[in-house]
Amino acid sequence: MTMDSVDGCLAATGTGTNLDAAVALFHSLSDGTRLAIVRRLADGESRVADLVSELGLAQSTVSAHVACLRDCGLVTGRPQGRQVFYSLARPELLDLLAAAETLLAATGNAVALCPNYGTDTGAGVTP
Repeated sequence: MTMDSVDGCLAATGTGTNLDAAVALFHSLSDGTRLAIVRRLADGESRVADLVSELGLAQSTVSAHVACLRDCGLVTGRPQGRQVFYSLARPELLDLLAAAETLLAATGNAVALCPNYGTDTGAGVTP
């Protein structure tokens, strides 16, 4: 396995590993809107119209993100008449979300302070 610099961080690449699938999984969940959709669908199935009103986003935005999650195999649609009800395709996704919440609780602000991907906008904050 080799390490290549990507966007200021190190990304693992190599043959014989399944890292590409893991990278695709985490990338599909790395967008705030997609993560909000997944978290909402963890509570039960929903239509795009329901997600639009709950998330306060444009229909086209929600539809595009749902399509991305569907294409990644994380969300499935159940047609009913002219409507489609979306739900999580795999219950293991709930386990992943729970593990992420546990990890975030354990690391405190370390991830939020990450200089590459963090969300903390406080001036003068150093990790």
